[in-house]
Amino acid sequence: MKYEGVCIAVKDVNLSKNFYQELFGLEVYQDYGINVSFGGLSLQQEFDWMAGVPKESIIEKSHNMELYFEEDDFDSFITKLDQRNDIQYIGDGVKEAGWGQRSIRFYDLDGHIIEVGENMKMVVKRFLNSGMSMEEVSKRMDVSISDLEKILCD
Repeated sequence: MKYEGVCIAVKDVNLSKNFYQELFGLEVYQDYGINVSFGGLSLQQEFDWMAGVPKESIIEKSHNMELYFEEDDFDSFITKLDQRNDIQYIGDGVKEAGWGQRSIRFYDLDGHIIEVGENMKMVVKRFLNSGMSMEEVSKRMDVSISDLEKILCD
């Protein structure tokens, strides 16, 4: 068996397809009209029909899962988000986790939570470029130096 990805319910597959293409640069792998696959993420219009469940059971903003992306150029991505008028942020904007990774959460056009986090390699590089030593980064992120080296090699 092989895991293939996630399929999310959308109201308008074409609007959602454009949203994911424009914001994340995803390329369509397969397009069946009401079902579009980016290879790992699929969009399904008329999800109730496909899944065989009542239409009223398809819940918006269920807050029980999120789609997670990582971005190398996090600051540029935030600028890109700020230039759109269809983004509804969750919380107070950019958060920084205890290990230093910055992230932001927002809804897609159908109320699914999206989290975009700074690529961990870029977090380590940001700390090193600020003048921190490998030992200081290791302590700040609560990981071993060998783990930091693995992150930098990925």
